[in-house]
Amino acid sequence: MNDDRETIKLLPKKKKGIFRIVFSRTPIIVLMLALEFMIIFSAYHWLEEYFPPFIALQTVFSIGMIFYLFNCGMDSTAKLTWLAVIMIAPIPGTILLWFTMKDVGHRTIKARIEYLISDTREKLKQDSAVLSLPELEKSGMREIYKYINNTGCYPVYKDCRTMYFPSGEEKFAVMLSELEKAEKFIFMEYFIIGEGYMWGSILKILADKAKAGVEVRVMYDGMCEMSTLSFDYTKRMEKLGIKCKDFSPIRPFISTHYNYRDHRKILVIDNNVAFTGGVNLADEYINREERFGHWKDTAVMVEGEAVRSFTLMFLQMWNITEKTPEWDKWLSSDIRPVKSEGFVIPYADNPLDGYKVGESVYMDILYRAEKYVHIMTPYLILDGELETALKYTAQRGVDVKIILPGIPDKKSAYSLAKTHYKSLISAGVKIYEYTPGFVHAKVFVSDDIKAVVGTINLDYRSLYHHFECALYMYLTDSIPFIEEDFRSTLEKCREVTPETIKHEKIGYKIEGSILKLFAPLM
Repeated sequence: MNDDRETIKLLPKKKKGIFRIVFSRTPIIVLMLALEFMIIFSAYHWLEEYFPPFIALQTVFSIGMIFYLFNCGMDSTAKLTWLAVIMIAPIPGTILLWFTMKDVGHRTIKARIEYLISDTREKLKQDSAVLSLPELEKSGMREIYKYINNTGCYPVYKDCRTMYFPSGEEKFAVMLSELEKAEKFIFMEYFIIGEGYMWGSILKILADKAKAGVEVRVMYDGMCEMSTLSFDYTKRMEKLGIKCKDFSPIRPFISTHYNYRDHRKILVIDNNVAFTGGVNLADEYINREERFGHWKDTAVMVEGEAVRSFTLMFLQMWNITEKTPEWDKWLSSDIRPVKSEGFVIPYADNPLDGYKVGESVYMDILYRAEKYVHIMTPYLILDGELETALKYTAQRGVDVKIILPGIPDKKSAYSLAKTHYKSLISAGVKIYEYTPGFVHAKVFVSDDIKAVVGTINLDYRSLYHHFECALYMYLTDSIPFIEEDFRSTLEKCREVTPETIKHEKIGYKIEGSILKLFAPLM
């Protein structure tokens, strides 16, 4: 593609095909349900005299599984879903439950990541002087730090400058400028990379920098190979001098598919700047390609010592397949000093450690809020705990507003979000839909003093099954701009009311009520 900037086009765009369907859990569920009905039908016609004992055995089996689910450590909402699946199809449902809980296809990765996180737990030292500051005691950040740090190595930093981007276009412009300044290394970890103007513009710089001796590493989630990139894309990148990996590539029928995807968006340059947020590397994220109306997204850039945390997050994922991990070479390089107000905690959410960090941080903001909590999220598929937190916060007089897409990217997720509307609105939560198009931003901002910008959606995949990351900010200079962006976006939204809910399309209501039963599996 020829445009304002020369681009490199390595491969033509890949269209979504049958592989995406074959690899997903949907055909597995359908296959097992079909198998169940075939067994029952065959038993009825060919083994009619043994049919009553078969039903009795199946009943005993189902009761045993119910006791198992009630005594396991699974989230209560997910338990209800699995109970429904097992009651409908006891034997196939149990096999699917085993298949999911055993992490088939991911056990090696799981063990390796646990080791790497343990090995780097002390790599970044917490400045005790920062932790003892009275501002942290008042804000509750000290408690958040203690909680988050149980899951890894995530210090609290001061004197770190933050810049908020209210659109993918603004992030892209600054991103290109910062990439041009790279002298030592460029680390990129993104959920989606799609060929086009955005990625081509970035790739041209990466190739030039690699040729000039800069260490350039790119990692993308393995699902890209089913949708936007070819299976040999890493090799094509290496021909340009760029080190490239795909995280957890999909394998036919030996993967739970949606579990443990790398949903992070991280760019680190020379330990001087780091980016995160919702913006992936494809043209729809900067509105050069229209898919679901106007694409509303956000991101944040941080400078200062906090950049090392994003460097460490990247290296933990990169070193999964490295025999001899390198840490200090990259973590110890000099950082350009900056002066700024407030405090930040870059943090990651790891689906393997038993902590629900993303959800817990969001709930902490809700429970501590005094005036308002304003939220932007593309999806609203809530477990009972988070829905209760949202309702409780609104019921005690805090202004809770949520902006969601007006044009969905996934009709099923749109239908599921609507199943929460009535309950939330009746509790005082105000819900808005962005009329120009799709909201992909993941933003919490509260009381003019706290904000989180990152990759964590309000849905089961982000909160339970994906690798995620975010930047927690307290009293930083960027927080007023985040709230200003929320208010500006709100002006382009329609409010959801009890009256509008009554007039929702019947199709959404039917689809949502059916899908809600299986929401934790989606």
